[in-house]
Amino acid sequence: QGLERTEREGFGGGNTAWEEEKLAKYRHSETRLLEVLEGVCAPSDFACHQLLERSEEHVEQWWFHEQQQHPDFFQWLCVDRLALCCPPGTYGPDCRPCAGGPRQPCSGNGRCDGDGTRLGTGLCVCSPGYGGPFCAECGDGFYEAARNKSHLVCAECYRACGRCTGPEDSSCLRCKRGWVLHEHRCICGTEMAHCRANQFCVNTEGSYECRDCSTACIGCMGAGPARCKKCNKGYWRDGAKCLDVDECASAEEPVCTGAQEVCENTEGSYRCVCARGHVRRDGNCVEDKPPDAPEKGFFDDVTDDEVVVLQQMFFGVMICALATLAAKGDMVFTAIFIGAVAAMAGYWLSDRSDRVLDGFMKGR
Repeated sequence: QGLERTEREGFGGGNTAWEEEKLAKYRHSETRLLEVLEGVCAPSDFACHQLLERSEEHVEQWWFHEQQQHPDFFQWLCVDRLALCCPPGTYGPDCRPCAGGPRQPCSGNGRCDGDGTRLGTGLCVCSPGYGGPFCAECGDGFYEAARNKSHLVCAECYRACGRCTGPEDSSCLRCKRGWVLHEHRCICGTEMAHCRANQFCVNTEGSYECRDCSTACIGCMGAGPARCKKCNKGYWRDGAKCLDVDECASAEEPVCTGAQEVCENTEGSYRCVCARGHVRRDGNCVEDKPPDAPEKGFFDDVTDDEVVVLQQMFFGVMICALATLAAKGDMVFTAIFIGAVAAMAGYWLSDRSDRVLDGFMKGR
């Protein structure tokens, strides 16, 4: 990185021609070497500074004498002189080829143990989904999604499959532990006995759980109406699926025979309901209308405020009557009494004149 950074730099004095004539070219100068070495290690990286100090003589040897013949600094220093590294694709003290060859170790689907170092075994550590000594095969739970002369692509099987030919749950060749192969599908194995008759078993991490079959099924191998062992009453088999029977449409004669009754299909059955505009009363469908209400009497809807007015009228009449009696039939007081009664009656009956008239007309 330091070499790349200083590739187009100079001495910085301003007179490049004089500097190169007197100090040699900057490209191969000691000044440039020092600038490169200053940026090799981070200030706090003690191990890097220690390694650089031990290698300083080799670095200067390459810079001033070997650079033209050996332009690959990494190969010259780390591989040939210090013998700490190996070329990519090789490993061990003798830099032997990794499994699968140095050009594409482990078929490109894993890593070579010790790749590029003087250590390791050279064996392949395959990436998830790949297997074999050279990682050129699909591992357990994976299948070949694509392959050519140089590359292999493995994709994951359905979760219950140990080996498969595709991603579907019906493409299993072998099942994982705890599952049993049945018509290329993996179903629960030894745990099956713990689930009730109309349930199916689902494996979970380290355990299992029982789930109810579809209402369309009598016994099932999995979820949904397509996994039924047998169709339930009210259902019929169409290929792999158990479908609902429409009793309302399929019956030759009406299934609901009551007056104003219609058939309504339900899942696995049907029911008889009243036709539109009708309700069921006492087991029969009758027209939906409110019952006849009796006509209100004169005093049926008297409000609390009106009761107070009536009380005041009553006491007023009583006072007037007493006053008339005290006056011994005096015509003046009698007129006042009759006027008071008429005024109070008119006040209370003013908003009921229509009902009063109607009551008199009907004799009530």
